[in-house]
Amino acid sequence: MPRRDSTLPPDFWERDSIARALATCDLARVLEEVRLARGWSQGELARAVGYSQSWVSRVVNRQQSLTVDQVREIAGRLGIPIHLLRFADSAGPERGADPTRRREFGKVVAAAALAPGAQPPRAEADEGTAQTLRAITGGQRRLDAASPSRDLARGAVAHVELTGRTLARARRTPYAPGIAAAASEAAGFAAWLHADMDDAGSARGYYRTAVRNARFARDPLLGAYMLGSLAAFETDTEDAASGLALADEAARLLGSGVHPTAAAWLACMRAMAHATLGDGPAADAQIAAAEQAVERADNTDPPWPWVFPFTPAKVAGYRALAGVRLHRPGEARAAFAEAFGGARPSAKQGAALMVELAGAHADAGDVDEAFSLAAEALRIGVHFRSDRLISRVRRFRRSYRGPGARCVRELDEQLTATLTA
Repeated sequence: MPRRDSTLPPDFWERDSIARALATCDLARVLEEVRLARGWSQGELARAVGYSQSWVSRVVNRQQSLTVDQVREIAGRLGIPIHLLRFADSAGPERGADPTRRREFGKVVAAAALAPGAQPPRAEADEGTAQTLRAITGGQRRLDAASPSRDLARGAVAHVELTGRTLARARRTPYAPGIAAAASEAAGFAAWLHADMDDAGSARGYYRTAVRNARFARDPLLGAYMLGSLAAFETDTEDAASGLALADEAARLLGSGVHPTAAAWLACMRAMAHATLGDGPAADAQIAAAEQAVERADNTDPPWPWVFPFTPAKVAGYRALAGVRLHRPGEARAAFAEAFGGARPSAKQGAALMVELAGAHADAGDVDEAFSLAAEALRIGVHFRSDRLISRVRRFRRSYRGPGARCVRELDEQLTATLTA
């Protein structure tokens, strides 16, 4: 691999693979070849072209269309010989061709349709439609960290309906796969909100919509992500057998040789299902696989829909959760300490972990600490009107079989006040 400050080899633009990519305006291939030749990470490539890393990731993975102006801009910043780029190809828009080529061919078709006497067609979608829809979902996700799910649910459901109608109108256009991916992400977020509202039926329905749209998008990574998310939901709603079956299906869809973040995340989903079913050895094997994946040198620049790399601290969090469900309090508490040593989770995520940690302390006989954590999680659940968190605290209380104490009575009073308010 060349040094990061090296220049491209003199014959780089004449290489067969590059010449073919230039001849068909396959910018995804050109960008990846330039990145590898210079020894850049995807983040460094993004800085070089002046766009975000997530945007570059979508381009490289052929999930983001480019305008002609963007092609020219990127060519100028990377020194791509613009005279070698062909913005259309005589072969036409064959299935699976580069989005830029399909769009340019579409412009030719549009020009013919607008000849004298022709009626202008209604615009169904363009190269920015999917990105706009995804930006809306991204904004809603950012609000989720500090807003009750019930305040966001109506808007999220309306957005799912919007993306569905947009996809239906654009189904016969080259932009349909990208819009389907945006629709999948919108449905996945709506599912998450309804899960937090403890509305299992609606959550399950939106997750299934997310999986279906991911399949239409022909994106195995997105499909595996949505299947894995549904698997985690089923496991959390005490149907771990279904959760494990869904996680196994997601693993088959991913196949081998996937990015380590995707592999580690899915291994943790499978570990949670095994632990909930009481299969300690299988859970331990999946956690070990996740730990091995996150330590790989190439665990950087995660592919969309993963935004951040899966880290050892995140695996430690799942090891802690598995320890709770396998009734290994010492192991669980040590893993929680490792997981919380890094960045703090959001309030609702932190409260969910508090309930799990409360279970570990209760198993270890530390009743005061257990009920203190459960009470704090309940307070956060009430503040955010999260029925999921409140239900988890109630489940923790039902599972406690130890002696009565003041902290137990105080949590009972807090739960009664919550349920009767």
